[in-house]
Amino acid sequence: MKVLDLRCSNGHGFEGWFASEEEYRSQNGSGMLECPLCADKVISRLPSAPRLNLSGARESAQVAESQRPSSPSPPTPPPAATDADLHAVFMRAVRHVLANTEDVGPRFAEEARRIHYGESEARGIRGQASREEAEALIDEGVEIGVLPVPDVLKEPLQ
Repeated sequence: MKVLDLRCSNGHGFEGWFASEEEYRSQNGSGMLECPLCADKVISRLPSAPRLNLSGARESAQVAESQRPSSPSPPTPPPAATDADLHAVFMRAVRHVLANTEDVGPRFAEEARRIHYGESEARGIRGQASREEAEALIDEGVEIGVLPVPDVLKEPLQ
C-alpha cells in the first residue's frame, strides 16, 4: 500500500492510498482522482521524504543541549495551523451544517424569503440558488451565506 501526499490545482493538500505507483498513475490519468474539498480533478503528487533513522544525530543534540547552561526560555507560541488542520476544520463545519439544516433544494430563494418575511417558521435551511437569486435575496435584506459542499459529502459512502 502506498500513501501519497497529493495537492489539487487550488492548493488543497490531501492523502491518497493506492495499491501501487501504477495504480496512482492510472487513476490520475483517467480523471478518477479529485480533491475532497473542491472536487478539482487536476491532481499532482507532492514530494515525500523517506524515513531516515537519525537517532545518532538526535542523541548528540541532546547531549549538547544538556551541557548548555539553563536559562528561562520564552514561552513557545502555539503551532501554526497546517493545510490539513484547516481542511479538517472546514470539513467538520460543512458536516455540521448538513446535519443541522433542512435541504430545500432549488426552492431555497423562495423558502428563504418566506422565513425572512415571517410566512414560514424560522429554521436553518440550505439549497441551491442562482447568482441572480442570491443577489436579489441580499438586496432584500435576507441573510444568506455561500458554502461550497464537496461532492464527497453529497452522497453516502459505499
